[in-house]
Amino acid sequence: KNSIKAMEKELVTCSLQGKEKAALKRSQIFQIPGGKDSETKVIVVLGKAGMGKSILVQKICQDWSNGEFSQFEFVFWFDCKQISLPEKRYSLKDLLLEFFVKPQEGSKEIFEYILQNPTKVLLLFDGFEGLHDHENFPRCSASQPEKDLCSIKELLSGLIQKKILNGCTLLLTARPKDKVYQYVSKVDKTVEIVGFSPQQRELYITKYFEGLPYCDNALKLIKECEYLFSHCYSPLMCRFVCFLCETVLETGDKSLPSTLTTVFLKFVQQKIVPMKTDVTAMQNQESLATLARIAWYLGEKHRSAMKSNLLPSKEVKEFALKHGFFLPFAFPRHSDSEEEEFGSTFSDFVIQNFLGALHLMLAEEIKDKSLIKYLSFPSKKKKPYNWLDLVPRFLAGLLFLQDDPYFCSLSNEDVKQSTKKQKTLLKYIRRLQINELCPERLLDLLHCIYETQSNYLLQHVALRLKPDLSFLGVVLTPPDVHVLHYILKRSRKEFSLDLRNSSIDLQGLKDLVGLKNVASFRASLSDTVRLWKSLEQTDDYELLRASTEKFVLDPFKAKTMKDISDLSDLVEMQEKMINCVQDASGCSSYEIPAIKNLRKLELALGPVCGLQGFLKLVEILAAFPSLQHLDLDALSENGIGDEGAKSLSEVFPTLTSLETLNLSQNKITDVGAEKLATALPSLSSLKTLSLYNNNICDFGAENLAKVLPAMSSLRVLDVQYNKITGVGAQQLTDSLRKCPHIKNLVMWNPTIPYGVLEHLQQLDSRISV
Repeated sequence: KNSIKAMEKELVTCSLQGKEKAALKRSQIFQIPGGKDSETKVIVVLGKAGMGKSILVQKICQDWSNGEFSQFEFVFWFDCKQISLPEKRYSLKDLLLEFFVKPQEGSKEIFEYILQNPTKVLLLFDGFEGLHDHENFPRCSASQPEKDLCSIKELLSGLIQKKILNGCTLLLTARPKDKVYQYVSKVDKTVEIVGFSPQQRELYITKYFEGLPYCDNALKLIKECEYLFSHCYSPLMCRFVCFLCETVLETGDKSLPSTLTTVFLKFVQQKIVPMKTDVTAMQNQESLATLARIAWYLGEKHRSAMKSNLLPSKEVKEFALKHGFFLPFAFPRHSDSEEEEFGSTFSDFVIQNFLGALHLMLAEEIKDKSLIKYLSFPSKKKKPYNWLDLVPRFLAGLLFLQDDPYFCSLSNEDVKQSTKKQKTLLKYIRRLQINELCPERLLDLLHCIYETQSNYLLQHVALRLKPDLSFLGVVLTPPDVHVLHYILKRSRKEFSLDLRNSSIDLQGLKDLVGLKNVASFRASLSDTVRLWKSLEQTDDYELLRASTEKFVLDPFKAKTMKDISDLSDLVEMQEKMINCVQDASGCSSYEIPAIKNLRKLELALGPVCGLQGFLKLVEILAAFPSLQHLDLDALSENGIGDEGAKSLSEVFPTLTSLETLNLSQNKITDVGAEKLATALPSLSSLKTLSLYNNNICDFGAENLAKVLPAMSSLRVLDVQYNKITGVGAQQLTDSLRKCPHIKNLVMWNPTIPYGVLEHLQQLDSRISV
């Protein structure tokens, strides 16, 4: 279990870092450097619901049919929610040549060819989250997996485990929160769809309304509603907002709904245009309530599809299909004589979420107190996995819509009952320890509170946020940033934000940093430099100066080559900043405070990039005048060696504030030790020097011994686990007598006889063994 958790965490981290990279072209998706042709390749495409994973899969199929991806002779595409019903069983042949496409003739020969040429086969499974629930993913136990009937889970498990069609290419799409890595032993490539940029949102909206008389008005109207525009980063939500905007403009209204809940309530209202008769309106109301119940109970089982014959009535089925809530599909038949079966699936995930929340509001059996369990925000990170993750937001919004006439027409409750449910939520939020919530739960809460549009709740939460808010490694989408900004703005506190590895977009970073009560922030260096360059180009010198003064860098840990190049870009940016700020304010000089105040710098690149990265780092060390602690000791060992030691020694005169230098475990020999020793006296503030676990012998110890008296600020020297013998140890001890300022010399080495070391310790108690 622990190894699975570690693997999942590692992969998530990789995907977050990957977001710093350039966009990936569709043609590059199947390029896996170093991959073996003979083995099954697994590619995972991650993206939140509505991000366009299904469209991408369809586009891959279309591109292939037009001659692209010519390495594949066969491409099979499956919608997981349509094949995931637990009672359905398939053979591989059924799945490929019955469910997907049925050849007019030669099925047997085609299937044999596929089995013999698996490398020419691409299998696309769209919506992997539809295949797993609370149960474990089963191992494929069939003796003849290609021919035996198995559940879809067992078939997919056999493909992943390379028991079936070994050598094929598998592409799975899933949501980021899904535990896909628990079921896939090895992923060859992870791609993440991150949604539309602000420019792409505008382009989509313009294309949607192209040719219509109110095209310009539509874009203006949507952009004015910043919250809805932020949601347009999701292609699906963008379509919903455009549909609603079209309706609003056609009816002559001047504004859009302000929350997600009111958007979808309006959407449902527009879909179900009441007929003139009260009977039809009543039937629609009953059908909607039934559909909402189905949405919730399917969601509890992590499903969005069901057999059509299991729907409660013909009227509900016709209602769902007519108004676009359901999409029909056919199940594969094992033989021509078998009767064809049909299924129904919710047209999209967000609609299922909204209807699920509507059920919780409309169902008479769900009392006001039990509603809270669907809105709970446990302080610990471990939260019961909620498949319908938007339900809490919609539920909170619906609780505060008792004045909406359309919602009142759906609900049989009186105002008193609705107010009671509202009060239950208010009481729960008042008792909630908001400052103890982890970042993910805090964002969930902020979204729910925003949906209520209750001034009391918004103010209550704003006043109880802790001043240090960390979103380190938590993906912040444009809507996340909007609600965070909206609520922070209401608080009288000053905040410190950590936005590193949050994939925050440029506009979001600008908005948060621009808040007057955000006193300081940390963000990925590349994001910060990109923001400053953007502000420089738009001549926004006031925010540029304010944001540089708020930016915090200390302590900084470089884990990748990109971290080093980003730090170099930051130093380079300072030169440009001096010029542009000088023009704006007439100042004679300007330093980015974060550079000036950096006190601790760590390097953890590992042996492959350690030396290369360190040599680049050395070039900019002089830019940090307050640097007190330089730590090159890492679990993965940087291995800067003698070349790195030589380069570092050359910049010692510029490191006037350095107090701690840790060069442990870096493969430094006598050659490097000699170079260091020559320059060490120029480190006028150095108190601690660690050369632990290197390859320094007696010659290196002798050179260190010579300069110790000249290092008047030094208090601790650690040369443990090197290759120093009794000779070198004696020289260091002799030098120590001339150094009353040194308090501790740690020099246990396996090559020093124990008796010798014990004797030296008796001569000088400052020697540690």
